[in-house]
Amino acid sequence: MSFGDWIGAFLGFVLTLLVFSYLIGDNPLFRITLHIFIGVSAGFAAVVAIYNVILPQLLEPIFISNRNEQILAIFPLILAGLLITKISHRFAFIGNLPMSYLVGVSAAVAIGGAVTGTLIPQLLASMNLLDVQASQVFDANVGLRLLNGVIILIGTLASLAYFQFGTLSGSSQRNQFQSWIEGIGKIGQIFIAIMFGFLFAGIFSAALTALIGRVITSLDFLRGILGLFLQ
Repeated sequence: MSFGDWIGAFLGFVLTLLVFSYLIGDNPLFRITLHIFIGVSAGFAAVVAIYNVILPQLLEPIFISNRNEQILAIFPLILAGLLITKISHRFAFIGNLPMSYLVGVSAAVAIGGAVTGTLIPQLLASMNLLDVQASQVFDANVGLRLLNGVIILIGTLASLAYFQFGTLSGSSQRNQFQSWIEGIGKIGQIFIAIMFGFLFAGIFSAALTALIGRVITSLDFLRGILGLFLQ
């Protein structure tokens, strides 16, 4: 290992120990490590934004591209300038225009992505599982495919019913249809709980894998240090 690798390994080992110090309670060493992590993350995000967004998509078109691209690049530059006014309490109202535009575009992208990337593919996948004629020959797995398709379809519809009609439980005027929808929503609540359990298990497994990786790296660093002193 080179001298730079040793320095990096030593800093990683020290920061790992400082993070583990949280096991004995909140302390200044853990806070310092947390601040370093937040600062490095913010600096990395700023560098990525400057070199991947601001320079190639905002400033370079103004000085390098043709007249049409320069005119189109002026609008995001003006909106970015207006957004900076949110720093000042006196002129913060000027930044409401770019903020409303940013929130509207973000909401539209999120809704469009959820519909086209999640909801519609989920419904199509559920319908394809129920399509017995999709397979050219009859096999023993058709019944299993149908059962899987029915469970996925019920889970999808029940989850949608839970989010759509979840506020009807406190209504004083309920008809029989609303009662049925609430019953289906309770089934959807079970599927949602299962999904959250699966997500928690995945996050816990990823965190445990990262912890094991840091412990192994720290042990390798200690073995390397002991090897240098024992030579």
